[in-house]
Amino acid sequence: MARRVAYRRKRQNRFSMFLTATVVLMLLIVVAVGSISLKEKKDLYAERERELEAKITMELERQKEIEEQEKYTHTKKYVEEMARKKLGLVYPYEKILRQAE
Repeated sequence: MARRVAYRRKRQNRFSMFLTATVVLMLLIVVAVGSISLKEKKDLYAERERELEAKITMELERQKEIEEQEKYTHTKKYVEEMARKKLGLVYPYEKILRQAE
């Protein structure tokens, strides 16, 4: 009788060890798959970050150009240039030469 009880306990112990090992293995697989997925997301986000940093750099350069253009539009030279181009105005001492057609 003692042998049967010892055999059952030994058999149950093996079965519980097998179940425990199976559960641990399944958890390991789930964690591995999850880590691969997270690595892919990390790479994707890193690429997106590089693209956004490049856009930020471009926009900062564009902002500088716009600020320079704004400063230029407040100068006397710009006003004279626009008066010449759009209104055809000239100083009284200037002569206008036109090409004969």
